[in-house]
Amino acid sequence: MSSTELRRTALDATHRALGATMTDFAGWDMPLRYGSERDEHLAVRSRAGLFDLSHMGEITVTGPQATELLNFALVGNIGTVKPGRARYTMVCREDGGILDDLIVYRLDEAGAATPHYMVVANASNAQVVLDALTERSAGFDAEVRDDRDAYALLAVQGPESSKILASLTDADLDGLKYYAGLPGTVAGVPALIARTGYTGEDGFELFVKPEHAVALWQALTSAGEGAGLVPCGLSCRDTLRLEAGMPLYGHELSTALTPFDAGFGRVVKFEKEGDFVGRAALAEAASRSEQNPPRVLVGLVAEGRRVPRAGYQVVAGGEVIGEVTSGAPSPTLGMPIAMAYVDPAHAAPGTAGVGVDIRGSHEPYEVVALPFYKRQK
Repeated sequence: MSSTELRRTALDATHRALGATMTDFAGWDMPLRYGSERDEHLAVRSRAGLFDLSHMGEITVTGPQATELLNFALVGNIGTVKPGRARYTMVCREDGGILDDLIVYRLDEAGAATPHYMVVANASNAQVVLDALTERSAGFDAEVRDDRDAYALLAVQGPESSKILASLTDADLDGLKYYAGLPGTVAGVPALIARTGYTGEDGFELFVKPEHAVALWQALTSAGEGAGLVPCGLSCRDTLRLEAGMPLYGHELSTALTPFDAGFGRVVKFEKEGDFVGRAALAEAASRSEQNPPRVLVGLVAEGRRVPRAGYQVVAGGEVIGEVTSGAPSPTLGMPIAMAYVDPAHAAPGTAGVGVDIRGSHEPYEVVALPFYKRQK
């Protein structure tokens, strides 16, 4: 494969047969949409959607000191993750800048002699995270393994997802908590069944061998026919996560921000034993944010119809008070929305006089609390 050739998932031919519009995403040829991204979005909110997320980066960490390595390499306390559970965390540079946000699954059974973790990185940062973990593993009795080619990843999201998946597996889905994973068989295919989600809806992620991806996609499609399940692309995944107030690396998170700057200081666990990469810089950032609060990540809802985009300036009283990180029309709310970092003085929900500079015109926006959308439990 040439350096410019896009990587293709095991479901590439399936997407093309369905007429998907494909796009380059982090070096992968991925489905952007199959038809109407609005229809796909609303299907996930009201029924169910099926996603190919095989571009995500899976990294296996095993060995007697796997826990100690991850505690050193990441900002979270991985030692408190029980077998079968998952943890949202971040990997930072020595200066505290965010390299990526991650989900870490603990896959070994309770009482196992050797811990076994799967670290799932964003596609755009998978190599960066792999390199960081490999470099930081020096001196630890642990192995870091690139397993990006070992998995295909399918996700079923939406209120009907549990019913659809239950028809194909005897795994205990009711007992599977949010941020947990369990091994099982789905439509005869061995899978790690996880329940984390990035849409604001209930849903499941299925990690399987690439050679099983097409059969599983077809089985899920058939099982979901009566429930209104539709194939969904990356475009609606972005509007779904935006409505749910979930950050996207490269937009709300970057190496220019520490977790405290981004409003995610809660993921940094100073109380864990031993040193970890970025501890000193993050302690400074925590102290700094208490004395001089950084810009706050807020929601913005348009009073008009013009859509704000990443990088647009947020203004008030003729001054720049922040910057839009993500913006799009909200299919659920029926109006444009955005996430933005703004000065603390303008961050309270209902703050008046806030606008977004859209090509020289200051369009009025209402500051609201995140998320924009929360599903009914």
